[in-house]
Amino acid sequence: MKRGFEIVSKYQDKNLNLPYRSTNHAAGYDFEAATDFVLPSIWKGNFLKVLWALRHKQAVSETDLLNGSKDLKPFLVPTGIKAYMQDDEFLLAANRSSNPLKRNLILPNGVGIIDADYYNNDSNEGEIYFQLINMGLRDITIKKGERIGQGIFMPYLQADGKDEHATKRVGGFGSSGK
Repeated sequence: MKRGFEIVSKYQDKNLNLPYRSTNHAAGYDFEAATDFVLPSIWKGNFLKVLWALRHKQAVSETDLLNGSKDLKPFLVPTGIKAYMQDDEFLLAANRSSNPLKRNLILPNGVGIIDADYYNNDSNEGEIYFQLINMGLRDITIKKGERIGQGIFMPYLQADGKDEHATKRVGGFGSSGK
């Protein structure tokens, strides 16, 4: 088996679909939400107050900025899916082209990188999540089975020599960067 998808154990009996290509020449595999998920609007809470204060050149405390940034945090939408691949490959997690236009949903990091050693890690079995921010005015309910993003298998190259900083993965989501 070179590359593909599996359902993580906690979703085995939840009737999930494995990612799929929607057309014969599609590069990306469409991922669906594993559960219903409410994605709050960024326009709630302290975010508007901080913007108003900044616009009107009023003093904004560090506390206000920190509380404002909580309103901008991405939410992790579960897919219930893990991906296996060759050691010299990764899965590029990308937004669907319709998400920003039709639903005001963005990936705050632009793309996500799922490394080959993320598969079956001890922390979360390698479950793939899509980080999303709702830029719309109202909360959005993503229904189970709705397409939320796409994944593209990609090869990568390594520099000559041994990378002395590389270690064995010991965690799940976000564990390779400290």
